[in-house]
Amino acid sequence: MVNPQVFKISSKNVVLPDVETPQAAVITVNIDTGKIVDIERGTENHSSQGDIQVIDVGTKFVLPGVVDAHVHLNEPGRTDWEGFWTGTRAAISGGITTVVDMPLNSIPPTTTLENFHLKKASAEGQCWADVAFWGGAIPGNQKDLKPLIAAGVKGFKCFLIESGVEEFPCVDEHDLRNHLEQLQGEPTVLLFHAELEGSPCSTEETLPLNPTHYETFLSSRPDSLEVNAISLITRLQEEYPSLRCHIVHLSSSYALPIIRAAKSRGLKLTVETCFHYLCLFAGMIPNGHPEFKCCPPIRDDNNRELLWQALVDGTIDFVVSDHSPCITELKKLEEGDVMGAWGGISSLGLGLSLLWTEGRKRGVTMNHIMSWVSRKTAEHAGLSETKGSIAIGYDADLVIWDPEAEFKVSVESLYFKNKLSAFEGMTLRGVVLQTFLRGSVVYDGVKKSFDAVGPRGKLL
Repeated sequence: MVNPQVFKISSKNVVLPDVETPQAAVITVNIDTGKIVDIERGTENHSSQGDIQVIDVGTKFVLPGVVDAHVHLNEPGRTDWEGFWTGTRAAISGGITTVVDMPLNSIPPTTTLENFHLKKASAEGQCWADVAFWGGAIPGNQKDLKPLIAAGVKGFKCFLIESGVEEFPCVDEHDLRNHLEQLQGEPTVLLFHAELEGSPCSTEETLPLNPTHYETFLSSRPDSLEVNAISLITRLQEEYPSLRCHIVHLSSSYALPIIRAAKSRGLKLTVETCFHYLCLFAGMIPNGHPEFKCCPPIRDDNNRELLWQALVDGTIDFVVSDHSPCITELKKLEEGDVMGAWGGISSLGLGLSLLWTEGRKRGVTMNHIMSWVSRKTAEHAGLSETKGSIAIGYDADLVIWDPEAEFKVSVESLYFKNKLSAFEGMTLRGVVLQTFLRGSVVYDGVKKSFDAVGPRGKLL
């Protein structure tokens, strides 16, 4: 009789946290606790052992569940853009077992304790993946930050340029100092949308060029905006050194020397980039296609290669989706109006395949990739005691992955609500065969089916 409390997964290619390449191992999972209870390295089993079931996946990879630390789920308030149900289903279809939700573009934003409670209430019973939360830092809410930390918010995001939604205004240097004073000594992190004009909280006047041309938009968000912002952030860090600061969605390679210098001085600075900055470049974007618009923008191919180099050498710490969807009307697809369209790229569920497709061209191993999308993102969000690695005592969030299978991105392959993606039509390598959340299969990539029990995700 099979023991219903314990099972094993055997593979010749398990991605473990302290080695450079996948290796043979057998992972033992306790279903009652949802934890990994044993790892036998350098071995593999092909049949059940006594009363313990062994799932042998052969040469298929076993990966830790992805922790996507930058996702806009938009609920409550903008559930026609995205929601916990659709967003987290999309996540697990791509091997993402934990998402960290951004404080905007929900209404209300996660900027007060009351608003946080509303957000958590709207998420209850809807999450197919585990969900943690970022809070927001906006002008005047500095006294709300410590109560939000106590309630479980993992950190705070602010904008140094207009956010695009009126309920989440940007901050200036005076506001930042108020927030930094409150956050010193707290177990948290301050995240920055790092674009800054010469006059704070402003953007350049619309250029008198064709609004359907991608180059018009690219010219309106030059590299200097990111350089200005990161220069300010690192200057303030010298005054407030105890608090870690984090740059979200770095796009410009021009900021890399500033980042390297700050890290060499010992400043607590971390940096993320996104799948779209590593997999797309301006020269491949046709005019009249607003689905490629995001802020900061996708830049040229040389810039892309410099971002890859910075990721490999550790200047950039990890990679996220910045899944930022909207309704079709706001993307202005019919008009092809790049300048007037909502800026945001939808990719939830595609990230592993995107990074593997491009990374293997550059000699990147799956162990490198999983450190960028799982282990380091879990550390960033304060979840590294239970998430981000295949290790004893950790949640059994696991992904069975076929590294050689290919698929074409189509509307039918997307599970998020508004199926608009800059990656549609691309052929990607690497397919999720199964996603386990705390030891339970929540997505079957062969059958394209989800757990019949329903959402098992927890609010972290």
